[in-house]
Amino acid sequence: MTSLDIWLNILGLALIAFAVRYYPMALLERFRLPPRVQQGLRYVPAATLAGLVFPALLTHNGQWAGPAHPELWAGLVAALVAWRFKNALLTIGVGLLALWLLRSAGL
Repeated sequence: MTSLDIWLNILGLALIAFAVRYYPMALLERFRLPPRVQQGLRYVPAATLAGLVFPALLTHNGQWAGPAHPELWAGLVAALVAWRFKNALLTIGVGLLALWLLRSAGL
């Protein structure tokens, strides 16, 4: 593959990614969704995040990790920080620090 082929592939994939996200928003702007659908769509970001995060916290190599899993405890620490301070950057920083400390302690 030449460098031109690589750049054309990157450009094509970027255009496809843009179109997949833009056109549904542009079409939905013309229509008024029922209030019940709008209310349900508000939960999509939280459900998506939970679907990405919880498997990483609770499993290791596809198996239940148990209570000795450092990611579980770091996630609990991060959840407490998020609940108390409601600051995303602080939550990420404290969660990563907790994970680092737990892993360096050999847990």
